[in-house]
Amino acid sequence: MPSSASTPERTLRRLDWTIVRRLDGLLQGDYRTIFRGQGLDLADIREYVPGDDVRNIDWNVTARLDLPHVREYLEDREITAHFLLDLSPSVDFGTASALKRDLLVDFVGVVARLLTGHGNRVGAILYGKKVEKVVPARGGRMQVLRLIDELQRRPRLESSPATSLAELIETALRTFKRRSLVFIISDFFTMPGWEKPLGLLARRHETLAIRLTDPRERELPDIGFVIMTDSETGEALHIDTHDGRFRKRFAEVVEKRERALGAAFLRAGVDTLELSTEEDLVRSVVRFAATRKLRKARQRAMGKAS
Repeated sequence: MPSSASTPERTLRRLDWTIVRRLDGLLQGDYRTIFRGQGLDLADIREYVPGDDVRNIDWNVTARLDLPHVREYLEDREITAHFLLDLSPSVDFGTASALKRDLLVDFVGVVARLLTGHGNRVGAILYGKKVEKVVPARGGRMQVLRLIDELQRRPRLESSPATSLAELIETALRTFKRRSLVFIISDFFTMPGWEKPLGLLARRHETLAIRLTDPRERELPDIGFVIMTDSETGEALHIDTHDGRFRKRFAEVVEKRERALGAAFLRAGVDTLELSTEEDLVRSVVRFAATRKLRKARQRAMGKAS
């Protein structure tokens, strides 16, 4: 578990030794196709204009829209990635081996290290009580250290207004001009209204949702009377966990939320990587990578069959 006294340099060295090297070996350099669902080259599809190379016409889109469209490509060697970071009070919760904030810092450090180590650029938008900072995308090791430093220096909030992921995503829509790789890192405890902006973001950018979880958010143990505190508002409630009816209602609310989140990500066309405070980060990423590659292979096979 990360130490609160860790410097960015120490944190990055820890990540290099304990996570980055393991991931690089397990992924065998294939991190880019894992994160980029449409492959590295494709940047966008737009309407054909005179002078475009006819070899770049996308005939499927042209037939569907009855108007010529061409594919635009980015060079293989550079990806611009952005982290949309939810640092609201609820991410400072954790009952297993770490806080959700620890997962966030480690994931950002690891992915930023992997991407910049292969010549790519990374940036971030930080959200606490509101959108508080935009870190422009840059490359190199110093940029990774800057991101880690920004996260470690940011104080934990005792309370805040209700989180608005819509505000965070809408800031990204206004800020990112070129097609990018976007990671939304949050526990997704948020005000309503974020689903539509997420769908817009996913249409413009390769978007992945990184969901931070803790086992106690899904299962309430039978341990008697406890005080439960809303990490966003600070409101405290006295709860009798011996009450079977209460635990049943809790489970029903959790299940309803799980279904709603799953449906929202599916509608937006966004893949989800879940990071739990009780699971090894490497294991979570490798499982996600395997699932994503298998699905893309099936999609290619179905495309060839049709």
